Amino acid sequence: MKNTVGSLVTAAVMSLGFLLPVAAEEVSHYAPEPSATLEQAIENFVNYNRKLADVLERDPLTTADMEEVHQYTYTLEIALAKINEDLSALPVVLEEVHQASEGDDPARLRDAGAAYLGQAQLLDR
Repeated sequence: MKNTVGSLVTAAVMSLGFLLPVAAEEVSHYAPEPSATLEQAIENFVNYNRKLADVLERDPLTTADMEEVHQYTYTLEIALAKINEDLSALPVVLEEVHQASEGDDPARLRDAGAAYLGQAQLLDR
């Protein structure tokens, strides 16, 4: 009896080991384009939104079209996360510009303005 149970457990573990790689292959995901910098993220965001718009103009939308959109969303999600991460401080920097413009410190205004524009100009395309 012990040998039978042991053999069944061994067989179950071995078959599970063979099934795991197959299951992992069935749930494959697309590799997104990297968005390591804000500039790269904005470029990916603009380019992949154009691609998305092109696909959405097709009529009818086929299963292949939907898969193409699915693939694009991986890069768009990564790009948007980087944009949100990097630009989340932008309102704080703009407030610094606002506060500096009310004071009597041109150097502070120049520094804050330069910091703000350094980030904001990446969006000015």
